[in-house]
Amino acid sequence: MRTDFSPAQLNDSHMAASEKILRSCVHCGFCTATCPTYLLLGDELDSPRGRIYLIKDMLENDRPASAEVVKHVDRCLSCLSCMTTCPSGVHYMHLVDHARAHIEKTHQRSVPDRLMRSLLAAILPYPERFRFALAAAFLARPLRPLFAMIPALGPRLSAMLALAPARFPAKEIPIATPRPNQQKRARVVILDGCAQPILKPSINHAARRLLARAGVEIAQVKGEGCCGALVHHMGKEEQSLAFAKANIDAWIAQIEGEGLDAILVTTSGCGTTIKDYGYMLRDDPLYADKACRVSALALDISQFLARLEWRPSHKVQNIPLAYHSACSLQHGQQVREEPKRLLAAAGFRVMDVPEAHICCGSAGVYNIMQPDIAGRLRARKIANIERMKPRVIAAGNIGCMTQIGSATDLPLVHTIELLDWADGGPMPEDLCEHGFSDSDRQ
Repeated sequence: MRTDFSPAQLNDSHMAASEKILRSCVHCGFCTATCPTYLLLGDELDSPRGRIYLIKDMLENDRPASAEVVKHVDRCLSCLSCMTTCPSGVHYMHLVDHARAHIEKTHQRSVPDRLMRSLLAAILPYPERFRFALAAAFLARPLRPLFAMIPALGPRLSAMLALAPARFPAKEIPIATPRPNQQKRARVVILDGCAQPILKPSINHAARRLLARAGVEIAQVKGEGCCGALVHHMGKEEQSLAFAKANIDAWIAQIEGEGLDAILVTTSGCGTTIKDYGYMLRDDPLYADKACRVSALALDISQFLARLEWRPSHKVQNIPLAYHSACSLQHGQQVREEPKRLLAAAGFRVMDVPEAHICCGSAGVYNIMQPDIAGRLRARKIANIERMKPRVIAAGNIGCMTQIGSATDLPLVHTIELLDWADGGPMPEDLCEHGFSDSDRQ
């Protein structure tokens, strides 16, 4: 694509990076075939190619974001399916991130829009605030029809209440005991994050148990928190970088102390962002090198277990399982086969879901900010899953689990919980509630 940025504009590293991305686009349109919003809406401006044209025009002419640009960029899920499809290697993720930051700085949103975005940014990344908000959502659930009638905010508030779990997860004491005479194989940290430990603490409990049995030491880290992904995708650059720096400080202390072999992530949406810390902080003289070191150590837990050549001590009895590949894992991190191979090794009969490359509609806070599109994508995803007639659904991202689990009766369990169970750990609560028993495990 031909560009016409001025030398002064290209002195800005963000603009120079975006200009390079724009020039790599050859207008081929392969991205339109796999873009969920183009698939649903049929509007060229709701495809990656269309958004690229809008972003190019906005950045090249150094103009504030227009309402038209905002509408179509806001509709982007950042599922990154287009990056998997693109034959020219267009790094759409970095381009749309730049566009969102530009929108945040130059566009005056409506009052209801600003209120909702500020509310989400002030609550979701902070575990205790999020816990309190969930408690309030339990009380507010019966009033959902009334919330839906509030002008402008109604559909989003209603979607938020619909996604809130009907009850808090059961409390569980995470016991991580190494096997007798187990040789230490690695030392790692596991990101706790923000939303996942409130919505589903059993995920990281399972990870700790399984890793301990595999001879992996888990370091205790003070000072880490939200990875910054949720606010990053809303264009709130300063807040997202502050979260990134706090995590980097916490992890570098471990790296330079007793050492780390990996930074493990059990929420793939977080993993995609942490692996991008090096790029996000490339211009910061204090953090550029440290951010690259952290990004180089970041792994999805399925990647780590595959590299460890982990095998379970037990197996389940050929349970038919539909594997939902989160966009942030298959497109954002290009991790596709590892989770399926691990589940198959644990005895599950793993089935690929039709249209597996199409997003479920979760995408961070997208299912709250764009509830109509997200709902249509969820219905499409669930129809494809249920067509396979599985007994259980596996996924590696809490956002997808919340989105899909809110509209299906099938048990939806994190990959690591299923692997932990196959390896001798406790049965996941969702399986207990759906009639599974330990007799399903050999």
